Amino acid sequence: MSKETLLDAHLLLTQRVSDGPHSEDPSDPSTVQAMQLALHIPKQDPPRRTDVLEAAARSVVKLCLDERVATDPEFRAALERWYGHLIRKVARRARNSAWDRVQDLPGVTVEDDSAQVRAFVPSAVSEVPADIRKLQISGTELPLDDPDEIVDDFPVIYIDGSLAMTLGKAAAQAGHASMLLAAHQPFEWVEKWAEFDFALHVREVSAEEFAVFVAQPGSVPVRDAGFTEVAPNTVTVVAIP
Repeated sequence: MSKETLLDAHLLLTQRVSDGPHSEDPSDPSTVQAMQLALHIPKQDPPRRTDVLEAAARSVVKLCLDERVATDPEFRAALERWYGHLIRKVARRARNSAWDRVQDLPGVTVEDDSAQVRAFVPSAVSEVPADIRKLQISGTELPLDDPDEIVDDFPVIYIDGSLAMTLGKAAAQAGHASMLLAAHQPFEWVEKWAEFDFALHVREVSAEEFAVFVAQPGSVPVRDAGFTEVAPNTVTVVAIP
């Protein structure tokens, strides 16, 4: 991706996500916009939970900063509509032929160690493509794992493990953190991050550890709207540059 196209995508993300306000009109279904995420979770040899969360976070920020923002008017318009309303995400389980079929729909697939996640161009929830609607929202659970020690300087997204969020919910929150992190950093920082294909880490930690990370200077917390699983204004995850 050229510097110019990345800059254009970053400017759009920064201006539209930061400006607000973001709202929905229940009487106008077109205002209920969401980015769909497909988590590839086969029955045989499923991925590690941490790998799925990291792939989800990377897929979202890669989609938001995709070169098509600058080259494809429909791609750009879809993101603009989504940025202008409540920035919802819906995570779904995909496997076998269902996973293969959705690869043809506009989006970005990320492979992260044992995991694969595809983030799709946002749309009104009433206009989600049929092949995505068929994917189940439930059944995404994977057990906690013991991730490797962090030995580099890539960003880290910490999840408040005390909230006991489902994998789908946690994946959506991690994705929100990655895009907000990009929106809150200067372009030069994002440009350097892009050189490493938006590498990052996700860790689920205790409430006590989480509070320490939230309080760090430069941290980017995510406050949930409270539609599912957690109360409104709950800080679910925090990104550390």
